[in-house]
Formats: sequence, structure tokens, C-alpha cells
Amino acid sequence: MTSAADLLPYQRLHLKSFTYSALDAGPSLIVLGAVHGNEDCGTKAIARVMAELDSGALHLLRGRITFVPITNPLAFEKQQRNGDRNLNRNLRITDEPLDFEDRIANALCPLLADHDVLLDLHSTNNPGEAFIMLGPENNQGDLQPFSHAEQEEALAVRLGPHRIVEGWLCTYAEGVKHRLAYTPQCERSHLLNTDPSYGVGTTEYMRAHGGYSLTLECGQHTDISSPEVAYQGIRNTIAHLQLADLPAAPVQTDIEFLKISRVIDRHHADDVFVKTWASFDPVQAGEVIGLRHDGQQELAPCDGFVLFPNPSAVPGNEWFYFAQLSERQLSALRN
Repeated sequence: MTSAADLLPYQRLHLKSFTYSALDAGPSLIVLGAVHGNEDCGTKAIARVMAELDSGALHLLRGRITFVPITNPLAFEKQQRNGDRNLNRNLRITDEPLDFEDRIANALCPLLADHDVLLDLHSTNNPGEAFIMLGPENNQGDLQPFSHAEQEEALAVRLGPHRIVEGWLCTYAEGVKHRLAYTPQCERSHLLNTDPSYGVGTTEYMRAHGGYSLTLECGQHTDISSPEVAYQGIRNTIAHLQLADLPAAPVQTDIEFLKISRVIDRHHADDVFVKTWASFDPVQAGEVIGLRHDGQQELAPCDGFVLFPNPSAVPGNEWFYFAQLSERQLSALRN
């Protein structure tokens, strides 16, 4: 008899979700944990909220909530970021799945499209405070058309953290253009990250299918406060959508709002940072951030911030991002 251990990962693992439906109509919310397998703060927070719903400590009054505690079970089993690859890139339905994440996407994407709002719970490798990744302003462009910016902004200022970051997908697409210039043709067909759609993850997929969504980065992976940030984020979302009888979530008015403006790739294994950078470290125009293997300096183009530095990035992939203060005015804070 074939044992579970003998089966391929995609045969023995599955996507497990839990749905709570009220008897009165209302918005539908989906909450994801462990899209990356070493980020379990969302998994812990989801278990806590589900326990409250199961015990009656929290009553769902309208609408529907679906929880996915472990979105990438292979990565979670390995206790690492990815299974075969990063689930939060190139997220789409495919008729010919090539890896485990393709198969998960085929189950996850219809689930996302069946909801109105997504809260995706993550944590970071580097120490630092929690922050929120926000989508674009309303637009009819080709890259990421969107029409729910006001609703998304209103939720963002109520999640808890005071730091908000925008500009992910458009910056990623610009980075692809530069990446193509130095990626050899023989390698190009094998690199997903030379495709602008590779920047599409859970939140981008949700926006492209009629909903709105936020990523809540809850702090560092092992920070004992990260599950609490995730828990409060879920509760604040439920309160804001008026799915349960909870006190209204307070509005953060002291917002630090940044916009990602550039992605800088690591070109060579000998490219190094000049210091140990942490996300949101401020830099001044002309300040040296890293040194290329040929001695060329990677300089800050203007005053701004280093985001998501990865000193062990594989050459050809993101080394760090550069952000500046955003000039966007959040509608939820205009009055």
C-alpha cells in the first residue's frame, strides 16, 4: 500500500479553508495566513479568532468570513518561505501546472475571486515595526486597473499600523524592463521574474477580480508581538466591515506614507551592501548603499528609504527596493 510519505507533495497536501456564514447578507472577507511557510503569525491569529467564533465569544452578524490558516502547506511543512517557488508571485490559474504553487493557485484563485475583501497576513525577515501594503489609486490603466481605492484606504488606516507603503506592482514592472537588459537570452525564457505578471500575488489577483485587499506585514517572523498585530488586524477588519458587533476600529491619523519607486537587482554574487541595512532605514541623496563586484557604487538617487534589503539575494533577483515619501492624499484622512 502506498503511504502518504510516498506520494508527491501535490498529491498528499491540500488547501484547507474554513467559512463562517451569517444569516444576514453582508460583505465577504477572506483572511490568509502562511502564504510564505515561515510566516506563521497569521496562522496563529486566525486560530485565535476562529476559537472565538466557535465558542460564541465572537458572533458573526452578517456577511461571510473565510479563513485559510496555511495557504502554502508545502512551504509550511518545510518551515521555509517557498515550497517549489514563491506562491505570492505569478499567481494565476493555469491548465498546465508545473510546480506545487501552480496547483495551490488553481485552488486559491477561485476562492479569492469569490470574496469582496482580502486581508493577507505576513511577517518579515528583518526586524522592524509592522506596516501595510496598499494598492493603487483608481485608474483605468493596463497594468492594474482599479476602482475601490477609497474602500481600501479606509480599511488601511484602521488596521493598526501607522506606516503604509504603496507602489509595488508598477515598480516591479519597471524593474522587469531593466532586468531584461542584462538577462542573457538563453536564460530569459527560464526566468519567471522577467515577466511583469510575476509581480502579481494575492492582493493583485484580488484587485484584478473585482475586490480590494491589503497586505499586513506584522513584524519580524520570530517577534512575539507579530501574532498579536495579526489578531488585531483581523478584528479591526471585521469591525470596519461591520461583520460582527465589535467596537469601531480607531483611525490612525499619524500616518507615515511611503511609495516604492525603484527595485534594484543583485547582478553578481560578489555584490555587497556597505552595511547591514534594515527596512525603512533612511538614506540621503548620493549615499552609498552597496558595492557591485566591479567596484561600481549603488547610490541613493535622492533622499529616501531602503526597503526589503536581501544580502543573500540570488543574482538576477531583487536586492533591495528604494522608497520615498508618498505625495498621495488618503481619502480617509481628508476630512
